[in-house]
Amino acid sequence: MNKEKRHQILSRLRDDNPHPVTELEYSSPFELLVAVTLSAQATDVGVNKATRKLFPVANTPQAILDIGHDTLRDYIKTIGLFNSKAANVYKMCQILVDEHSSIVPENREALEALPGVGRKTANVVLNTAFGWPVIAVDTHIFRVSNRTKLAMGKDVVAVEQKLEKVVPAEFKVDVHHWLILHGRYTCVARKPKCGSCIIEDLCEFKEKTD
Repeated sequence: MNKEKRHQILSRLRDDNPHPVTELEYSSPFELLVAVTLSAQATDVGVNKATRKLFPVANTPQAILDIGHDTLRDYIKTIGLFNSKAANVYKMCQILVDEHSSIVPENREALEALPGVGRKTANVVLNTAFGWPVIAVDTHIFRVSNRTKLAMGKDVVAVEQKLEKVVPAEFKVDVHHWLILHGRYTCVARKPKCGSCIIEDLCEFKEKTD
């Protein structure tokens, strides 16, 4: 895919949704960090249902430590892998209290050192909470980037590196959200909705559907 076509695709996505936001519900960097950590192999809808009950009771590292690991686990038991996620979030809170004065660090290395936080989660927090022009690649972005030929790669890291290289600076802060939403609602996994896609004529996917 050439530079001009990429720019057209991103321009259309921007025109359609000038101010994209995550579908995870949060009101602070800490709430976002917890929500993203819980969202691994789970839907945003499912995470929101759990955090709507958890956050009014405990939405700071110390508050979660105060309610205890078992109570935390009960709040998130509707989410997949809740046992390991509860353990990670609880340990994460202890580290944030002990080493970061209960503040989510605006630092990739410090974020990735937290339990349950990998590169993708760190990128989401840096981008969404702090406005960094970094691109978190999940399954939706991986699929859309490869299928459209916007940025091809054999794994999520390769796609992230390609996107970082080919996405112009004016789009970098928001491209993560546009591609996730496009993959979630239009360029879906089994049968993409090409007939209602705003970038169908620019997309280089050969097996278009109606």
